[in-house]
Amino acid sequence: SNGLWFHVDAAYAGSACICPEFRHFIDGVELANSFNMNAHKWFLTNFDCSALWVKERSALVQSLSTNPEYLKNKASQGNTVVDYKDWQIPLGRRFRSLKLWMVFRLYGLENLRTYIRSHIELANKFEQLVKLDPRFEVVAPRNFSLVCFRLLSTQKDLECSNRLNRELLDAVNSTGKLFISHTVLSEKYVLRLAVGAPLTEERHVVSAWETLQENASALLVRN
Repeated sequence: SNGLWFHVDAAYAGSACICPEFRHFIDGVELANSFNMNAHKWFLTNFDCSALWVKERSALVQSLSTNPEYLKNKASQGNTVVDYKDWQIPLGRRFRSLKLWMVFRLYGLENLRTYIRSHIELANKFEQLVKLDPRFEVVAPRNFSLVCFRLLSTQKDLECSNRLNRELLDAVNSTGKLFISHTVLSEKYVLRLAVGAPLTEERHVVSAWETLQENASALLVRN
């Protein structure tokens, strides 16, 4: 009613929606003006490659198109081609779609679905390991292959807990055995482990958890 542009940023998790059992996560997407998915994040495509769908391209074209004399030609003037120069700031663009086309041709739909499902199952395995250790808690529901968790501090102080988890992240990443990221949810410093590498197996997930536990034990002793 206010004429706002409604964009759905499915950069990471949009890939999972190729599986029928996860497609309900984009129910209502038809109401959006645009939808974006980064194929280089979880779709076996080399960096950088993002897919953008736009319901009505006229808004982009009206904002970004340029039409100097030296760019005029019969095909463009006759609207027989799509000039992607009018969808962005630069005039040229790399042939990213070829990379995505190669992924489709090489793997096929069922192999891509199996790949996504296997990562989600590995993340579920990691989540269960976290839940078995009373020193940790899972902070947010896991829907895909990203697990949000944190180490609980013996001191009931938010700042102490946040500092403890910052130290755990630095300690774990310094080992070089795995690399995790973080975020802040309701002022809590939260650790994030995502399964997304093509060669990741269950043994890697178990090893990652053991590394986290070892470093957590060392930190808790000092704190």
